[in-house]
Amino acid sequence: MAPVPIFDDAPPAETNGKAQKYDIFEDYNGEYRFAPIQEAQVSRAMIKRYFNTMYERVVSDVVIVGAGSAGLSCAYRLASDRPDLKITIIEANVAPGGGAWLGGQLMTPMVIRKPADRFLREIGVDYEDEGAFVVVKHAALFTSTLLSKVLAMPNVVLMNATAVEDLIIHKDFEGNQRVAGVVTNWTLVALNHDTQSCMDPNTITAPVIISATGHDGPMGAFSAKRLVSAGLLKELGNMRGLDMNRAEPAIVNNTREVAPGLILTGMELSEHDGSNRMGPTFGAMIASGIKAAIEATGILKASLIEGGKVVGKVSA
Repeated sequence: MAPVPIFDDAPPAETNGKAQKYDIFEDYNGEYRFAPIQEAQVSRAMIKRYFNTMYERVVSDVVIVGAGSAGLSCAYRLASDRPDLKITIIEANVAPGGGAWLGGQLMTPMVIRKPADRFLREIGVDYEDEGAFVVVKHAALFTSTLLSKVLAMPNVVLMNATAVEDLIIHKDFEGNQRVAGVVTNWTLVALNHDTQSCMDPNTITAPVIISATGHDGPMGAFSAKRLVSAGLLKELGNMRGLDMNRAEPAIVNNTREVAPGLILTGMELSEHDGSNRMGPTFGAMIASGIKAAIEATGILKASLIEGGKVVGKVSA
């Protein structure tokens, strides 16, 4: 028996105030028909939304640099707890997720030590219980689930293929140096400054920056390294050797505001503090991201903010 074609049963679309019914036909026997479109419509649909978003997010409440496991966990918790905040995530890669698409050595299972398994239940990711830890059958299941939930939140914007080239650092209301935003550019532009003439960046102002760029690498530990070159940190602690039992609690418990306006989370903190690496176990990334969200909420509650800038403290 041949499959029955599916006709357009949706209500007429509204275009310029006029209802239109399109000649579309979902048939997989050679008669599939799409609604008509002009190439310019595609471009305008993307450009309008993207640049309206850029315009609106030039002043954000929180900027999260890096959309790996720590950054996404942070965004989920912060956006859930504070739906009033404008949370903007900047990710240098085309594909968000950082190193959380696989486990260790390109193997697919993801190991998460308890009690971070509670977060898996919260976002609806199944796992096998091994007693002291749980195993998700594929790291991509965790990452894709978390990513889809974060992107569905109305107060979260993700700008991927976008690099943070620098930090905005101002004197604050007390005369102290404060991280007050990020300097951004499209990643392909940032990677080609030596091959082209001047390609100036853009900026986003925010009272709190949360950096989750991972351990040292081409774009890793960016904010920690910039603190050194900007004179706000004497030197990097540099990540120590692998010790899972020391590494994970150190990352979670020490997640904090390392400089006024800047919170470090995840493996970037190990480069700042000189703590151990933990290898392919991801509980600390989840919990550190959650801790960063809690720290950000505390900073915002204690601050008087005008135009995306901290201008004073809330009186006790």
